[in-house]
Amino acid sequence: MEDNEIMLFDDMDMSPEVAKSLKKMGMTRPTTVQREAIPYLMDNISVIAKAPTGTGKTYAFAIPILEYLNMKEDYIQALILAPTRELALQITSEIKLLAKFIPGVKVVSIIGGQNMRTQQERIKKHPQIVVATPGRLLDMVNRKMIDISCIYTLVLDEADEMLKMGFIRDVKRIIEITPGDKQMALFSATMPREIQDITWQFMEGAATIDVMPKAEDHPDIDEYMIDCPDKDKTAAVIRIIAKEDYRKCIVFCNTKDQTSKVGAKLQSAGLKTGILHGDISQGMRNRVMDSYRNGKTDILVATDVAARGIDVDDIEAVFNYDIPNENELYLHRIGRTARAGKTGSAYSLVSFKERDRMEEIIRYTKADPKEYEL
Repeated sequence: MEDNEIMLFDDMDMSPEVAKSLKKMGMTRPTTVQREAIPYLMDNISVIAKAPTGTGKTYAFAIPILEYLNMKEDYIQALILAPTRELALQITSEIKLLAKFIPGVKVVSIIGGQNMRTQQERIKKHPQIVVATPGRLLDMVNRKMIDISCIYTLVLDEADEMLKMGFIRDVKRIIEITPGDKQMALFSATMPREIQDITWQFMEGAATIDVMPKAEDHPDIDEYMIDCPDKDKTAAVIRIIAKEDYRKCIVFCNTKDQTSKVGAKLQSAGLKTGILHGDISQGMRNRVMDSYRNGKTDILVATDVAARGIDVDDIEAVFNYDIPNENELYLHRIGRTARAGKTGSAYSLVSFKERDRMEEIIRYTKADPKEYEL
């Protein structure tokens, strides 16, 4: 079947178990990246996909992996590399949900910040799928605590973020010590030269997909733009949350300092607020995220780096307190809402000095934000 004929998951040659999971989650229609990538990966063709966060990448590689697991073997068959602990844990959670009706599937995350011996014990239980951050995985490989020499699928998720975080050397080493005939899938929001080098060196013959988020991929995000001086932005956020009766939001700031200031102001206004930025310890980060996921905290104020891997299904609204410095970041941010078929809203608070930046984002993303009356 040609890609453009695939309109529903039922049109794909999927096992009853995976189809049942998708149906239970209310997912009937694949997103653009799923529609284009899954047929290639199911045919054992490697894929290079340029696609931003929020377009359904995880299921684009997870569905083909689950379809071709050999449940009679006890070695690691699929390895997924992610740039952050949070994203690795989120991918692990999503694959487990997708594999709910497949008896015996084991998915393990290997990440920094957790006890290495505990992770080694998990590996001894013979998972078929491992989701890992590059540094910790390579450390365990060097200590002979994990064997990745027999995998048949290697996924590099958010490859450009792994580049930014300094993992590219580790990623290349991992590629080199896995089988030469493996299938690879590389997903990246941008394609800088170093990422292209990986595709040229290791992915000859791969299918290339370039996915900009389309209307059908984000059907229920209402985008708004509000002209607002810097000094009035906190009051605007508070007013919108009260007016729309939001219970779960993310407020994005560009710097750690701004994140702390805005979070403190929202807390002072009586809003249950958590703060995430790069200087927060992993233990505190886990507590903040647990509180947010469990509904004890309503608002998360975060930088873009800290928000990597946050994928909570019931986020109602995203606020661009600061207009992002990179065009793609706008897509990453608004993609945090309207997950799993739910609705969502995105508000951009634009000061006078940010107007040119916002206009560039609108041209690049083809966004059409509406005016919002406070």
